Amino acid sequence: MGRLAIFIEKYTINRSSEFEALMRYRAAAEELGHHADYLFRRELRKIPNYDAVLIRALTDPLNSSFVAARMAELHGKPVIDDSRSILVCCDKVHMYRRLMAANVAIPRTVFCGADEIYPWRGEELLAELGPRLVVKAPNSSFSQHVEKVTTPEDFEKVGDRFLHRADRIVVQEFVESEFDWRVGVLGGEPVFSCRYVIPEETFKIMAIVNGQMRACRVEPVPVAEAPAHVVATAVAAAKAIGGGLYGVDLKDVDGRAVVIEVNDNPTINADEEDRFAPDVYSKIVRHLLGPRS
Repeated sequence: MGRLAIFIEKYTINRSSEFEALMRYRAAAEELGHHADYLFRRELRKIPNYDAVLIRALTDPLNSSFVAARMAELHGKPVIDDSRSILVCCDKVHMYRRLMAANVAIPRTVFCGADEIYPWRGEELLAELGPRLVVKAPNSSFSQHVEKVTTPEDFEKVGDRFLHRADRIVVQEFVESEFDWRVGVLGGEPVFSCRYVIPEETFKIMAIVNGQMRACRVEPVPVAEAPAHVVATAVAAAKAIGGGLYGVDLKDVDGRAVVIEVNDNPTINADEEDRFAPDVYSKIVRHLLGPRS
């Protein structure tokens, strides 16, 4: 029997679907003959007592989740997410460069430093990439620090603000769609898929509109029914990052899939992402521990 540590933070359990998903991880482990415990930040010291670690908290190089990943690795324990994946996915410049090197399709993308955040450069990029640009801070998450600009002046304003968080920003062509595909990939294999339907009031899957949080609607889709080219592109994108668990966001434009982002620690909520993939929990446990230790 193996022992699995599921590392969580209190904010991990804001919704009933999040709580139920955490329960399903433990049930899957027990069905496979393993034991699973939930660990909080104050219990990080216990990680060496376990055979594997599953992180279900916000991942960032400055968060306790990164400490959990590094501690697991230093003690030779399999971990999702591994520290390398966290570092890559939390730096969009690094992430997009890895996708480019692997010839994975992404929106037309330019990286800009402080010496380029001027209206003249914004005018050049609007002419080169289209009348609407998406500007991103490299270390953004949950659609924060991602904005759409349409004028050289807005490019300078947003760019200056984002440069307070990094020494480079990401500038991309705006790719319009009613929804994003999200494909979950584990060890190079697709394990779930769904559509994230974008709220009408925004272009992002999550945004504050008039002081209220607006989040996308999740429409689960069996992997076998998702467009084959979307799934194939998602798998290629995940492999360009590593061999762990990733959520790949894509847009399907005229039969061509482009990767918007690769997320480590992807959201898997009960009766949403897992609706047509109830075995996703056991697959993750097997990836970490095998059927029985």
